[in-house]
Amino acid sequence: MKQKIGIFKNSIAMLELKERTLYQNTLILGEEGSGKTHLANKIRHYVMANGVPTLYLDFSDPSVEQIEEKFKDADTFFYLRFEESDAFETALNEAIQERRNIYMAVNPSYFASKRSIKSKLSQVIQKHDLLENYYYFFQDIASLNGFYTKFEDFLYYIFDLVNLKKYGFTFLTQPHEIFEDPRVKLLFTFLYLGRCSNAHYYNTAVLRSLKTNTFYYQYRMDNRSLLFNPIQSDIAIIDD
Repeated sequence: MKQKIGIFKNSIAMLELKERTLYQNTLILGEEGSGKTHLANKIRHYVMANGVPTLYLDFSDPSVEQIEEKFKDADTFFYLRFEESDAFETALNEAIQERRNIYMAVNPSYFASKRSIKSKLSQVIQKHDLLENYYYFFQDIASLNGFYTKFEDFLYYIFDLVNLKKYGFTFLTQPHEIFEDPRVKLLFTFLYLGRCSNAHYYNTAVLRSLKTNTFYYQYRMDNRSLLFNPIQSDIAIIDD
């Protein structure tokens, strides 16, 4: 199954979602209003059309009334707000058993603040049935201070996720100062493009100059060389 979602600025080819989308990780960096959620929702619908349920984690901790209407189709929307309670655990387990497409509101303060501790949030999202059957979305919109004061727990969780998940995941965030740290750039480059990438691939100054629904698009080519797969780059304009 293929789905055309936009065009390239410097190529006659169409931007398409392909089967590799289900298994490889996607990073969407962009300013507020740049179209990150719009692009993520196209990926989400593609994943669901391939019979894979989705877990959408929104770290701005929205109420159900605050979530964009594009997510609220009755067949593809099941809202949960994370909390450390038996009632939440029961509701989540039932949703997973029914293979519901879960939209989970999460306060990032639930991540642990000490390296030696794995938070209940990390443990819950690392459930075997989720890792085996679900495609994840992480939407980091607001509460950046709360999120990144817990950043170490999140990184350990992401590394485990990469190693344990059957399907890929998509991470949405604004290109704020955390990505100007060379170590963080290298880490995210490794997770999303591969081990032979360089930090400059996340040049946030370039991202800030792009119009709405226009992204600097990169992916690692399938044809392997002796040392690494070449990286393809272009400007992608996403359909409205």
